Amino acid sequence: MESMCNICGLPKNICVCGQIAKESQKIIVTMEKRRFNKYLTIVSGLDPTIVKDIAKTLKNKLACGGTINGDRIELQGNHKKEVKEILVKEGFKENSIHD
Repeated sequence: MESMCNICGLPKNICVCGQIAKESQKIIVTMEKRRFNKYLTIVSGLDPTIVKDIAKTLKNKLACGGTINGDRIELQGNHKKEVKEILVKEGFKENSIHD
């Protein structure tokens, strides 16, 4: 017997929770300048259920370090443009990602 999704109750292989969560997001990508002229790219506004997976994807594709701080992702370096492109490829709507 297949495992069931805790949110929608459908089997995991046909669960649509992830896609619905991606379409209803209002994502904000900002950049901060830290000490010693180091940059930090911050992605906020993501659903808490998918933050961990998106953080892992971003860190792998950008080859940078980062962390999850609450419901926001903090990436080391200036990756503002690349983050938007990667999120669109991952299924998020382009008009829901704000700078």
